[in-house]
Amino acid sequence: MLEERESKEPAMNPFQKNESKETLFSPVSTEEVLPRPPSPPKKSPPKIFGSSYPLSIAFIVVNEFCERFSYYGMKAVLTLYFLYFLHWNEDTSTSVYHAFSSLCYFTPILGAAIADSWLGKFKTIIYLSLVYVLGHIFKSLGAIPTLGGKTLHTILSLIGLSLIALGTGGIKPCVAAFGGDQFEEKHAEARTRYFSVFYLSINAGSLISTFITPMLRGDVKCFGEDCYALAFGVPGLLMVVALVVFAMGSKMYRKPPPEGNIVAQVIKCIWFAISNRFRNRSGDIPKRQHWLDWASEKYPKHLIVDVKALTRVLFLYIPLPMFWALLDQQGSRWTLQANKMDGDLGFFVLQPDQMQVLNPFLVLVFIPLFDLVIYRLISKCRINFSSLRKMTVGMILASLAFAVAALVEIKVNGMTHAQPASQEIFLQVLNLADGKIKVTVLGSRNNSLLVESVSSFQNTTHYSKLHLDTKIQDLHFLLKYNNLSVYNKHSVEEKTCYHLVIHEHGESVSSVLVKDMEIKPANGMTAIRFINTLHKDINISLDEDVPLSVGKDYGVSVYRTMMRGEYPAVHCETEDTNFFLDLGLLDFGTTYLFVITNITNQGLEIWKTEEIPANKLSIAWQLPQYILVTAAEVMFSITGLEFSYSQAPSSMKSVLQAAWLLTVAVGNIIVLVVAQFSGLVQWAEFVLFSCLLLVVCLIFSIMGYYYVPLMSEGIHEPTDKQLPHPQGNMINLETKNTRL
Repeated sequence: MLEERESKEPAMNPFQKNESKETLFSPVSTEEVLPRPPSPPKKSPPKIFGSSYPLSIAFIVVNEFCERFSYYGMKAVLTLYFLYFLHWNEDTSTSVYHAFSSLCYFTPILGAAIADSWLGKFKTIIYLSLVYVLGHIFKSLGAIPTLGGKTLHTILSLIGLSLIALGTGGIKPCVAAFGGDQFEEKHAEARTRYFSVFYLSINAGSLISTFITPMLRGDVKCFGEDCYALAFGVPGLLMVVALVVFAMGSKMYRKPPPEGNIVAQVIKCIWFAISNRFRNRSGDIPKRQHWLDWASEKYPKHLIVDVKALTRVLFLYIPLPMFWALLDQQGSRWTLQANKMDGDLGFFVLQPDQMQVLNPFLVLVFIPLFDLVIYRLISKCRINFSSLRKMTVGMILASLAFAVAALVEIKVNGMTHAQPASQEIFLQVLNLADGKIKVTVLGSRNNSLLVESVSSFQNTTHYSKLHLDTKIQDLHFLLKYNNLSVYNKHSVEEKTCYHLVIHEHGESVSSVLVKDMEIKPANGMTAIRFINTLHKDINISLDEDVPLSVGKDYGVSVYRTMMRGEYPAVHCETEDTNFFLDLGLLDFGTTYLFVITNITNQGLEIWKTEEIPANKLSIAWQLPQYILVTAAEVMFSITGLEFSYSQAPSSMKSVLQAAWLLTVAVGNIIVLVVAQFSGLVQWAEFVLFSCLLLVVCLIFSIMGYYYVPLMSEGIHEPTDKQLPHPQGNMINLETKNTRL
């Protein structure tokens, strides 16, 4: 019945739609308006368990929970997907990650414009959610290894990310406001509590998805490797659920029609004021009290007054992007840092991308802690801890968080595997012959590097750096074994690590050059490979459907990634025998080389050496930087938005929301630029961001010191109390001596 009454209202007021268009900025005499027949009383929407909450709110909150699960779950594994699936380097992965994040905060302007001036909030959410789901489909297809090659995966991923950015950004400014539209004015207090529940659903979705999605990626194997397709597919499924749940409540929603694009009105008003002042810059024309007063020839006074209040707040927004540049690196640079650390906490093994779960968890803890404890204690000490001062302290805490991250990065670098630079290779000699061997690399630049003798099965602990004249080059090795001198030639490629495996060949010796893994295994995994010195092929069962095959006579297997743990009895078989090998402990982030031998009277044995050392620094060392940056977020983000809303007129709330999201977008662009063009090592980049934010904090403090807060009654004056005036007299109302 409610829907029937609403659908009949336009028929009862045939002139209503045209009337609103003709009188956007012009007064209408009440004598000219046709009398309306009395409207039948509207039925109150159903409530939740007899409370003042409309039942439709439940659909909106569940929709927001699923949508945030979808977004943050997909984003949690995005950096590692770029790094290990698409095989991009760390700088490219970081840049694309922040380009995507930036796009997600530019598109809300488009979503707000579509909702306000064309489709309305409900249809905008529905249509852009369909785009959102389509983006997840493309993203999941781009993570299936058997579907095309790297080029197709990259194209599908970029298309998917673009559609997701349009979907999530487009509905972002609509969902919360649409929920507020469901409340009647007499339930304003319940509406305030709704926004708290809404914010809680955002953090709950983020918390759960950031914890679960990395498990779907790392703990589940598909196509013989990490299951990124599942990690992207489950968030996509949650977005489908979000869309279905939201559509189910369609008949219960209050759907206000589009009211016009206030963002466009503000931009046009500012542009007209600037251009009008530029056209009338003659000294004969009297000055005006404010530069926005030059828009009074075209725009009503109440709009100009509201825009004046808005521009004062927007001026304070100028330094804010630098804070977001630091905050949003939790999902990129900090995840890459965690990937090089030990995730074993004793009671639980934490994946690198699961560390991001600390942020929403600490947000839920810190909000009541700061509101109920810290702020009240500061107030009792009679300290005026204003909103601008809270934001300043938040900037300082974020700067300290990155200083701590730089210290952790320096410690991590001291324990990680170095990488060869341009026109360089790393070489490690492995002597499997029975006796000492002296290796010399012929050439003026390298002949003094490998002159020390290498004992049989000597466990060398470091690589030797060799210099190349070109990107690809043939190196000549001189092997001295007993009284023999053997020359071997091998082709090498720059920026690569190699093992030179020397073994007996009849009465002489020979060598095999084997390319090593260049980066640590992802997600705290361990990587192993085998050298078979026997005269028979060996199949090794490593808890996989397909055994690892190692060829006879010094054959070298491919790498196989394994979960961290003890492996005391690994089943092996040849064509005529079965046996077990004790691999021992396979530790976090380590790459092992196992040599299967039969040189003693004790039967088959295995010799173990580390190519890339294990992660020794615990991932728990990231906890201080997460605590500092989350405290900074609570003090800066929540306080800043609250302050901005208190200083802006009610008609400018949507504009302010769009401007606030734009500062996040610009912050991500800053990270993108620094990652691509700074050329700094990671710890130095952290220090750079920390220092930049301190400088910005100083500028913001000076701006805040001279900022004079407006009283609420000065910026929220109801427009219905203003007397209507003809548009032509607007200039006289402002100032009488500025008529052109």
